[in-house]
Order: sequence, then structure tokens, then C-alpha cells
Amino acid sequence: MSSAGSPHQPRPVSSNTTYALAAVAVVLIGLIVFAAFRWSEEPPGVRNDGYGPVREAAVEVTVSPEGVIRLGRPDAAKSIDIFEDPLCPACGTMETSYGQELAQKIDEGKLAVNYHFVAFLDPQSKSKDYSTRAIAANLCVAQTGSGPTYGEFHEALFTTRQPEEGRDDLSNPALATLATESGAPESVALCIGDSAQLDPARAAAATALAELDARTDNKAATPAIYDGTTKIDWTNENWVTDLAP
Repeated sequence: MSSAGSPHQPRPVSSNTTYALAAVAVVLIGLIVFAAFRWSEEPPGVRNDGYGPVREAAVEVTVSPEGVIRLGRPDAAKSIDIFEDPLCPACGTMETSYGQELAQKIDEGKLAVNYHFVAFLDPQSKSKDYSTRAIAANLCVAQTGSGPTYGEFHEALFTTRQPEEGRDDLSNPALATLATESGAPESVALCIGDSAQLDPARAAAATALAELDARTDNKAATPAIYDGTTKIDWTNENWVTDLAP
């Protein structure tokens, strides 16, 4: 280290160096501004706003032995797979933005949706089992066979009635009330209140998570949307119309 009396003097910076440093600074500032803009972007706008959930009586809801819930006309032209956790905020954003557009395509017979529900956010819920209980409620509502009833229940569950992680969540009586408000009969409310589908919900969630892990090399995240084996980028605002013009 040089002493206080050292004759060493810093070299003056050349004009070329000054210009180069200034150019780098401008580029860095631009990147920072761009990053800030990207992180502050609003969620996607609501597509097809005003359409609402599925409305056509010809739309059916069925449940596979593995607990996959299919919403669509029996002769739908295309089926897609959507993996969701009922507590997942991004799933709520996706449903809020694209749920009504999907509903119209389902009504028209252009799409059917296979809903695969996972429950890895159970520990993040206040009750510590909300995701699983909500999946059980979905299974109860799906037993009606009515596409419009299930569509209305599913839409509310992921949009206006979706709880926040770590905060309050919906009790079984609240889920049962939501089902009847969606048009389900009292038998469905009893199914939810009695936790009749809780064990099937646990099994379905485990199966769905295993499948999603297999598709993503054990990096499961929701929402995840697939057209066959092709993963769909749901942040592309035209993804629904790209699948079903």
C-alpha cells in the first residue's frame, strides 16, 4: 500500500474512456427501467368480459376414475389439460383473465377442459387442508353432471371467492353454500358438508401431482396447461383463440 507521501498519482481518464463508461451507464439504466416495467405490468386483462361461466345445457361434467374432472360437450373438437391448486394465486389470475373466454369455447364445442387438481398449497392455507377440501367440493359438484352448475362453481372458487394464501379460507359449510348458489341440489351440499369426497380428493391430488411432476421433471407449478404433450404459455393473451379459433 502506498504511504501518504507516495508520488503515485491516478492517471487522468481519457475522453474515449469517459464516453464508453457513459454508454455503459445508459445501457444499464435502460435495462433497469425495462426490468422495473416488466415487473410492474398489470395482470392480463379479462378476455371476453361479460360472457360469464359455461351456460349451455349440452355441456356436461364427468369425473374419471383418477379424479380428473372433464367439462365440455361429449363431442368437443379438442380437449386440453389444466393443472390447478384451488389456493394458487396465479391460477386465480389465469381463471379471471381467461375463464370466460374458455367458457364460450366450451359452450361452442370447440374445447373441453380436463381439470387436474393438486393440493401442494394445503400447508399455506389457514386450515392447513383447504386445497384438498376444495378439491373434494369440486368432486361433489361434478356429480351433478351439469356443466353450467359446475362451471359457475369453479369460476367462483378461483375468482371472487378464492382465499388468500395464509389468510382465511372457506369452511365446508361455506363451500356447500357456494355450491347451492351455483345451482347444485341439497345432496351436493350434504356431500361437501359430510366430507364424503375427501379421501377420493386426496387420491386425485396425489395422482395429479405425480403426473405434473412427470411432465415437468419434478418442477411442478400451477397453473399448467397442456394441449396433448405441448405446454401452453398462458401469459400469451391469445392462447385460447390459438387453440380454438
